[in-house]
Amino acid sequence: MGRRLPPLNSMRVFEAAARHLSFTHAGEELHVTQAAVSHQIRVLEEWLGVLLFQRLKNGIKLTEEGEAYLEPLTEAFDKLADATNQLVNRDEVKTLSISTLSSFASIWLVPRLKSFRDHYPDLDVRIETIDQEEDLLSKGEVDLDIRYGDGKWQHVNASKFLSENIYPVCSPAYLRENGPLKKLDDLRGHTLLHDVGVMGWKEWIELAGVEGIDVNRGPGFNHSHLVYQAAISGEGIALGRGALVADSIAKGDLVAPFSRKIPCTFSYYLVSTKTASDQPKTRAFTSWLMKTAEEFNMMKEGL
Repeated sequence: MGRRLPPLNSMRVFEAAARHLSFTHAGEELHVTQAAVSHQIRVLEEWLGVLLFQRLKNGIKLTEEGEAYLEPLTEAFDKLADATNQLVNRDEVKTLSISTLSSFASIWLVPRLKSFRDHYPDLDVRIETIDQEEDLLSKGEVDLDIRYGDGKWQHVNASKFLSENIYPVCSPAYLRENGPLKKLDDLRGHTLLHDVGVMGWKEWIELAGVEGIDVNRGPGFNHSHLVYQAAISGEGIALGRGALVADSIAKGDLVAPFSRKIPCTFSYYLVSTKTASDQPKTRAFTSWLMKTAEEFNMMKEGL
């Protein structure tokens, strides 16, 4: 007896729409119109005889049946994509594609990749830098994603490898010229460098219990590596994210004048699809990353 399957294209459209909870975003991923997505969803619902989405005023929501259908479909499409890639690329040099934020890539990951190449010389790494909201993993454009967040992502495997504290940092030259900075109240009157998109000075100062500091003044940047470059250049005091400033502190490019550190609610996670996590190249990178992060955490604690 042959397999009884709905139209493949309708299933593919449903899986994308369910992942995004948006017909519009599904259409963008599949390069079709929103109307085409809606049509394919209706085709699938009629074939199955059940509603997969609730149509709401402000969007869509999966029904109980839609929730149950999504995970096995995602796993099935992941397996199809993996099998196809292995077949098409069987004679090529093995590559591992990874997406991550540009600051983490430039400050932490890239300087450590030589160690990975030494351990796995036959596996080439390709880095794609992305914005926080981009998701190349779900589109099948990368093998792994390094994300900064709370770890609560559906339909993927997420392994935390770095957490961090946040604390003020500046260059030794700035400290010599503008110090002393012995207590947090000494921050008054100093130039504060702002990192757009992470814990800001206002939140940090409030959590630290300091008053009377103007947290609205000072230059701001949209990437953490630009903030730290400004701090290294002596432009002011930045809020350092431990994972990103530990190397600069170890080299003497930055100093942390205060002992107060506030834990960040976000951490770094290695994220993969549930099927890709079993691939040899994925396991190799995961093993190397976890060991490297463990060594880094030990170094960081000693600073």
